[in-house]
Amino acid sequence: MESNSVSKVLIFLFSIALLMGAQLILCSVTYDNKAIIINGQRRILISGSIHYPRSTPDMWEDLIMKAKNAGLDVIDTYVFWNIHEPTQGNYNFEGRYDLVSFIKTVQKLGLYVHLRIGPYVCAEWNFGGFPVWLKYIPGISFRTDNEPFEAEMQKFTQKIVGMMKSEGLYESQGGPIILSQIENEYGPAAKKLGADGAAYLKWAAGMAVGLNTGVPWVMCKEDDAPDPIINACNGFYCDTFLPNKPYKPTLWTEAWSGWFTQFGGAINQRPVQDLAFAVARFIQRGGSMVNYYMYHGGTNFGRTAGGPFITTSYDYDAPIDEYGLLRQPKYGHLKELHRAIKMSEPALISSDPTIISLGSFQEAHVFSSAKGNCAAFLANYDSNSAARVMFNNMHYNLPPWSISILPNCKNVVFNTANVGTQTSRMQMLSTTTQPNSWETYGEDISSLEDSSTLTAVGLLEQLNITRDNSDYLWYMTSIDISSSESFFRGGQKPTLFVQSRGHAVHVFINGQLSGSAYGTREDMRVRFNGPVNFLPGTNRIALLSIAVGLPNNGIHFETWNLGVLGPVVVHGLDHGDKDLSWQKWTYKVGLKGESMNLVSPDGVSKVDWIPGSLVTQSQQPLRWYKAYFDAPMDNEPLALDMKSMGKGQVWINGQSIGRYWTISANGSCGICQYSGTFQASKCQLGCGQPTQSWYHVPRSWLKPTQNLLVLFEELGGDASKISLVKRTTASVCASAHENRASMVDWHIDSNGEGTMLRQPKIQLQCAPGQSISTIKFASFGTPSGPCGAFQQGTCHAESSQAVIEKMCIGQETCRVTASKSYFGSDPCPSQLKRLYVEAVCFP
Repeated sequence: MESNSVSKVLIFLFSIALLMGAQLILCSVTYDNKAIIINGQRRILISGSIHYPRSTPDMWEDLIMKAKNAGLDVIDTYVFWNIHEPTQGNYNFEGRYDLVSFIKTVQKLGLYVHLRIGPYVCAEWNFGGFPVWLKYIPGISFRTDNEPFEAEMQKFTQKIVGMMKSEGLYESQGGPIILSQIENEYGPAAKKLGADGAAYLKWAAGMAVGLNTGVPWVMCKEDDAPDPIINACNGFYCDTFLPNKPYKPTLWTEAWSGWFTQFGGAINQRPVQDLAFAVARFIQRGGSMVNYYMYHGGTNFGRTAGGPFITTSYDYDAPIDEYGLLRQPKYGHLKELHRAIKMSEPALISSDPTIISLGSFQEAHVFSSAKGNCAAFLANYDSNSAARVMFNNMHYNLPPWSISILPNCKNVVFNTANVGTQTSRMQMLSTTTQPNSWETYGEDISSLEDSSTLTAVGLLEQLNITRDNSDYLWYMTSIDISSSESFFRGGQKPTLFVQSRGHAVHVFINGQLSGSAYGTREDMRVRFNGPVNFLPGTNRIALLSIAVGLPNNGIHFETWNLGVLGPVVVHGLDHGDKDLSWQKWTYKVGLKGESMNLVSPDGVSKVDWIPGSLVTQSQQPLRWYKAYFDAPMDNEPLALDMKSMGKGQVWINGQSIGRYWTISANGSCGICQYSGTFQASKCQLGCGQPTQSWYHVPRSWLKPTQNLLVLFEELGGDASKISLVKRTTASVCASAHENRASMVDWHIDSNGEGTMLRQPKIQLQCAPGQSISTIKFASFGTPSGPCGAFQQGTCHAESSQAVIEKMCIGQETCRVTASKSYFGSDPCPSQLKRLYVEAVCFP
């Protein structure tokens, strides 16, 4: 009896041990030289950055599902310290800042998470993600071997890791987090900081590893990342990158899908052909994880944009646009790339590539496994000329600057330069409801000094006074002007020179605007030099210094100065120049409307608003405007068209949309060629137009009726022309070639044999709830041109329009085979033909 009992106990304990061992295998993340290993399996991982505070919680699930549908495995996000700990020791994880809810949404949809804690993030985010209070801790120095900084950084990192552990969110606990990042792009700083940088780097690595998350840690752009931390690459291209140890995998933490936009700059776009080429080139060199930065860029709501001068839109030319809509063909073409990579995965994770020269600028990278899997990448690095190459006794045509993927070393299922997915042309249309009953309130500057909080001799640094509680700081002083000055008798007016560290300044003399000056992201220094209208006696000078986001990168950027730091000099007086820099100045933080919280439904009633015509007030500076509007009944994404205004901020129902500024864009706009090395300024749009005209209005911020719209205008504008617009698809285009199958047309069986399942097709897809109403263009033959400007070629099937209309009108999705059997007789038997279609979706 005892023997049986002991046996049962032993069997029970053995079973528990087996289960625990299985659990350890099933919930583990490690790595080797080939890849990240999840639960015992090497993985080729496709990832995309989606930052939770740059969208709203009601958007998260849709964004993540679209990423999943495009073949992504991982969602990558930074953790933004300054939104979570706005004042020391006080935390905020509500609403858009609910990090745990965001990660659980990713988990619910079956994807992994790369949690980039930093806590320095850069990211064109205000102060690089650091809270401003951190700057004022005695003896602190950011991102170096400094005890006060390291203590606060460790405290916040432990806070985040503790939250993740308590919710069971690490893969080692059965959660979705497979990687974490400590620090961010520290390599350039480390080199400049020398021994202090090296000591800090070692400390940060040890601190992170000591938190025992059960998943690997990453450092990007840091070649000296200490073991066991994986160093990773950021950039437009990372095909030459190698990890710092031979036993680490090759990871690309930021494949830049586009580039950010700055006020006064053009819109930067990256052709999808080049992005796909860069990713394929990285994978063919042995890369095993690619993260698109950004996959959805979103919006810099409130005053979260840093830089400075970064726009409120953080669209980034990402595959999912700022509003959550698919950017086609970028989204679709990358989706096909991901499928081709996944088809090649068994070979990719099994061996290093064998490189075979195919020509002067052409080569093949061939992967094979012991089980007989074979995958090949055929590359043409020539940016000008196509190439015809021989590989495995077969000929292949390679467009310029492209890579063809052969998951079975035989059949081309994808080429980076051949875009076969739908192109969508987007537009902004007025909605059925518009802001109405505009009223105004003038910011009172006559009594500024009466409500000031500080007086000092000399000019003070702006951030030290505002602590970033407002973009605005008033600098006020006075000057006595003798009635005998010659300019009162027809002479030349005196001029006022103001030098500031930015980012903008408005100059008021006796309550009247005399002029403004602005810096740029490249040169933040502001210089105002203009004539001023002085009166005999005492003249009041008020300088409104304006921040457009705090710096987000640079060595010890916490020490950089902001605001009017001088000199401030009056030129052209009879007795010479008058330097005002070191006389008594009075300071006031923010605007009167801010202190009264005029932007909120509760605060808006605190002043007497002036109703009536806006025409006489349209060019008056420093004015508040308010109106109400009802939410449109449809569900398209919304924005405010602010082209009629100048510069300021805007709120909906008390929530900040962000800064607006209709400054015109300067850049080098022109024809964009996908081939050749990409840089941020290569492909620009919008020169001569406002850098940003439309400002995203989240649907979740709206009530059915009586939504409060409040804006503060610094310069003057016509608020009556502000309109609520919706983002919709103007038209969709698709093309198919007789000899060019798309990814969906191929099947590779378990023996590596490729079969083209069907002839190439076009696919037109309207947004949910829409259907194809009109066919703007259709041609089977030799059409040419870009979407929106298709043209018939010398070969054209006359039945094209009628056939496409019959098959597609009234359909949400339409598929048509590019085959002569659909269009009657062959219009040109001796030529390879293609089918081009442009359609309009409605409503």
